[in-house]
Amino acid sequence: MHSNDNFRPKPWLRNSHAQTLWRKYVPAPKVQHRRQRVELNDGDFIDLDWCVSESEKEENNGTIVLLLHGLCGCSRSGYIQSLQYRLGLSDTASVAMNFRNCSGETNRFARSYHSGVTADLAEIVATLRREHRAVEINAVGFSLGANVLLKWLGELATESPIHRAVAVSTPFNLTLCSRALQEGMSRMYGRYFLRRLVADVEHKKRVFQQVGNQEQLDLLLSCGDLGRLSSLWEFDDRVTAPIHGFDNAAHYYEQSSSLNYLADVEVPTLLLQSRDDPIIPPQALPEHQQLSAPIVQDFFDHGGHVGFASASDRFWMEDRIVGFLKN
Repeated sequence: MHSNDNFRPKPWLRNSHAQTLWRKYVPAPKVQHRRQRVELNDGDFIDLDWCVSESEKEENNGTIVLLLHGLCGCSRSGYIQSLQYRLGLSDTASVAMNFRNCSGETNRFARSYHSGVTADLAEIVATLRREHRAVEINAVGFSLGANVLLKWLGELATESPIHRAVAVSTPFNLTLCSRALQEGMSRMYGRYFLRRLVADVEHKKRVFQQVGNQEQLDLLLSCGDLGRLSSLWEFDDRVTAPIHGFDNAAHYYEQSSSLNYLADVEVPTLLLQSRDDPIIPPQALPEHQQLSAPIVQDFFDHGGHVGFASASDRFWMEDRIVGFLKN
């Protein structure tokens, strides 16, 4: 199903890269966070950052919105804070989930997070349901977080505990997206992600060495020298896949792409996407027949990657999300 909402980019930001970089570099409203650490069943942890409202109530209107960031993001990412700010104005509590190793503190294991890691999301949602029994839970994912969210909703089908969901700038087909990051101007984003991910692994090695976590250090060392990697695909083949139980990058991409799960999503879900996304090529977008009935498509010609800098509304993306979740 298609919505009737329309997006018109700012005249000087029609370029996909301009839209993408605008979101990254234009300051977002700052929100006050209250951190909650959730100890996971496997012995690791995930940090949640609640948006603290003026009333100091977490259950303002009976709803909690869970936010999932993208690759190399966190709860401090501008798009997360901006949405939490707008949700606060609508008297809706929100909590941002920092994937493993993304909260500012190194996690305890060699494994971290990836585009298909739905088990951690499931455990966090179960924690929220247990601690806030009378509250409705909605979820919003951005980029990698959107892929994780859609894959999880498809896995659960009619058993999902989420009432409504929004996925923004989803890399539905991870194989095509990884290839796109090796071509043309998009290589700029691929190199950025690669530098960040390699730096995270090297930092984790130093931490594990300092604290004497030899078993987990050995797992990271088994990935070899990462200094010569030239693409995100190579990183996923050398690090992401073996550390997380996949045969190689191709296997990881095939198993984790949300495109394979969209037909089974049974929750009202909004897909907010631009066809000029420099990270997600048009051929990676799903066809209408691949979507389940509850999915609403907002596919626009412009918008970049988590950009959507509108000519008419500074918070167009945020307000579209809030409006959908409230319907």
